[in-house]
Amino acid sequence: MSKVKSPCIGICKIDLRSGWCRGCLRTRHEIKRWKDLKKKKRFTILRALPIRRRLAVAFEDKTD
Repeated sequence: MSKVKSPCIGICKIDLRSGWCRGCLRTRHEIKRWKDLKKKKRFTILRALPIRRRLAVAFEDKTD
């Protein structure tokens, strides 16, 4: 089975408003459990990241 690489980019700080890591946009729970998650769940999380990125950017624009 091929591995699904973690989206971590080494910027590990959780945004308190969204609950997402500012670097990879995963939740603490997703980060903590990543190595134990099945491939399908990892892909589900990866597919959500572009949406989370757009939401995070839109929210930052409104708070500036």
